[in-house]
Amino acid sequence: MNYTSPPNPQAFYEQVWHLVRQVPHGKVVTYGQVAQMLPLPGGIEPQEYKAFGPRWVGEAMAACPDDVPWQRVINSQGKISPRPGADRQRQLLEAEGIPFVKDKVNLKAYQWRGPGHEDEPRQARLF
Repeated sequence: MNYTSPPNPQAFYEQVWHLVRQVPHGKVVTYGQVAQMLPLPGGIEPQEYKAFGPRWVGEAMAACPDDVPWQRVINSQGKISPRPGADRQRQLLEAEGIPFVKDKVNLKAYQWRGPGHEDEPRQARLF
C-alpha cells in the first residue's frame, strides 16, 4: 500500500511537535528516531510505518509552529537534508554548540535518546 500521509495527519503532527519540543538545547534527533518514539498510528502496519514514518515526521516539521525547535531534527546520516532553510538550520545548531565535521553532526556525541534518558557526557572522561 502507498501511504502519502498518516491516517490522521494533524494528530500525528501534534505528537511529533510535542516530542521535538522536548529535545534539549545542544542535542539533535533524526526523523526516523522521532517516528520510532511515537506510537504506531492506527491502521498502519509496522513495516509500512517504518518506511513512511520518517517522511511523515519531515512533513510535520515543514509545517511546525514557531515554538518547535525544528533545527534539532536532522537526517539519519547526521546531515541537514537539502532544502530551503538548510543554511539557517546549520547556523542555529552551531549557535547551540553543535559542531559540524564535513557537513555532519557526530550523532554519537549529540544525539538525544528520548524522554527519560539521561544525556551522556559529550566526551568521555580520561580519569
